[in-house]
Amino acid sequence: MADANPEPIATFCGDCNCGCPQLFLDPEAPEDRRVRITDDFGQQVQMSEEQFADLVAQAKAGALDRLTAASA
Repeated sequence: MADANPEPIATFCGDCNCGCPQLFLDPEAPEDRRVRITDDFGQQVQMSEEQFADLVAQAKAGALDRLTAASA
């Protein structure tokens, strides 16, 4: 896995020092693993930019709204 210098894109939470989940773009990684999402437990998910674009499109279309309704 290429860990050279992934570019941080976003931090989710950021209100503490607990190791909040983050989104990275690693242009040096293989094409199918350039987008990386880490959690606060040290785990990560890697995907292609196309897969991430699909995730964002589905989120914008409301596919994930029910996950946030409970916290609203």
